[in-house]
Amino acid sequence: QVQLEESGGGSVQAGGSLRLSCAHSGDSYHRSCMGWFRQAPGKEREAVAVIYSDFYRTYYADSVKGRFTISQDNAKNTLYLQMNDLKPEDTAMYYCAADSTAFSYCTSGHWSADSGYWGQGTQVTVSS
Repeated sequence: QVQLEESGGGSVQAGGSLRLSCAHSGDSYHRSCMGWFRQAPGKEREAVAVIYSDFYRTYYADSVKGRFTISQDNAKNTLYLQMNDLKPEDTAMYYCAADSTAFSYCTSGHWSADSGYWGQGTQVTVSS
């Protein structure tokens, strides 16, 4: 079992920054592949940023490259998503997810974590 709890969402104006946190615990094997997803009303869920912890390899969606940074603090068992230069189109519910997906698929851009563990989400709203 893995437990995930997101925090750090809120409302900001365009150009602002937020840092999301995901406190995680449980079976470390099922936390080897971790990432942030988002879903806006009427849109499909998409992977925003993913990290494979052992190799510190990352994946970013094209829409957030250069603006978002995923990182983790293993001592604190916390995953972060630093979001800079936020845009109204970044408005969504952001979720933290984790599972044991192998390294190559984890950061391929195709990982969906459908069979993994999910947090409850934290809302990010960016106004223009």
